[in-house]
Amino acid sequence: MREALEHAGVEFDAGWMGAGVGRAASPEETAARVREGLRAGYATVAVVGGDGTLSAAAAGFFERGEGLKDEETPRAVNREAAFAVLPAGTGDDFARGLTGGRREPVEKWIERLVKYCRRGVDEKGAAGDEVDGKGAVENVEGTTREADVLWASADAGRRRFVCLNAASLGIGAEVTSRVAAQGASLRLLPGEARFALAAVRPIAAWRNRRVRVALDGAGWEELRTNFVVVCNGAYAGGGMNFAPGAQTDDGLLDVVTVSDISRAGIVREMSRIHRGGHVANPKVRIRRAARVGVESLEDELMIEADGDFRGHTPAEFVIMPSALRVVW
Repeated sequence: MREALEHAGVEFDAGWMGAGVGRAASPEETAARVREGLRAGYATVAVVGGDGTLSAAAAGFFERGEGLKDEETPRAVNREAAFAVLPAGTGDDFARGLTGGRREPVEKWIERLVKYCRRGVDEKGAAGDEVDGKGAVENVEGTTREADVLWASADAGRRRFVCLNAASLGIGAEVTSRVAAQGASLRLLPGEARFALAAVRPIAAWRNRRVRVALDGAGWEELRTNFVVVCNGAYAGGGMNFAPGAQTDDGLLDVVTVSDISRAGIVREMSRIHRGGHVANPKVRIRRAARVGVESLEDELMIEADGDFRGHTPAEFVIMPSALRVVW
C-alpha cells in the first residue's frame, strides 16, 4: 500500500492512528482514532482489515451515540469524508458484497484508492500521468458510492453500536464468536473452512426458541427459530450468500429468518447458503424493512455484528440510508 501510494504521488499519513501502520487495540479505540482523524481534517480514511475492523472504523465516521433518543441516529463527523476499503480479513464479506460476490485481491482496492486520491490532478502532472498531444494532463477520475449503515441496540438499549455489513442472532452469532476465538493453527485455513469448523458444536446443540420479530412497527410476529440475520450486504459468515437480493444502497435491511426447522434441516441449508439455495426452502423467509426489532421469549439470543460480539436480545436495528461514502 505504501509503495503504491508513494509511486502515484499521493500524500498520506499512516502514523496518526498510532505506531507504524496504525494498529489499534480494540474496536472502540479504532473508532475513536478515526473520529479524531476526521475532526483533524483528514478527507479519506483507508482501512486495512476484515469486516470487524472495517465496521469499527466506520463507526468512527459518526459521533458517539450516547444521549440519543430511541428514534434518533448519530450524525456524521464529516459527511464529505470518504471511506476506503482495503480487505485483508477472514471473510471480507462487505467487500464481497460491493463486488457482486467476487473476492477481489487487495491490490484492486488499492488501485481504486489511488484513482480516487488522484482525481482532478493539476495541470503540471506528475510521474506516470498520461499527457495528450498538447501537453495537458489527463485527469484520473476516482469516484465514491453511497452505502447504508445500521444503527443498532442490544440488551434492551443498554448497548448501541454501528454495523456496516450484517448482524446475526442465535446460532450465527455463536459460530462467529467461535471463529474469533480460534487458535493460530486454524487461522491458517481459508475463511470458509474456519466458519464450517466453528459451526459443528452450535449445530449439535441446535434448539428452536420462541422469538418475536417486528418489521417497521407493524406488530410482533412470533417464530420458533434460532437463526435470524439482519443484512445490509448480501454476504456474511465467510462468503455465505444469506440475502441474495440485498443491496448496500437501497435504504432497506434484508431480514433472514429460519423457522421450525430441525437440526438435519439446518445442516442441509448451511450447505446451500453459499450459492443462495436456501431461499427455496419455505421455512426460510427474507423480508425487507427499515427498522427491525427482535425479542426472545425464552433465553436470550446472542448477537454479533460484523464478527464482534455485541450483546443479547432484545435488539433493534435501524437503517441509516446513504450514510457513508465508500471509495469505488
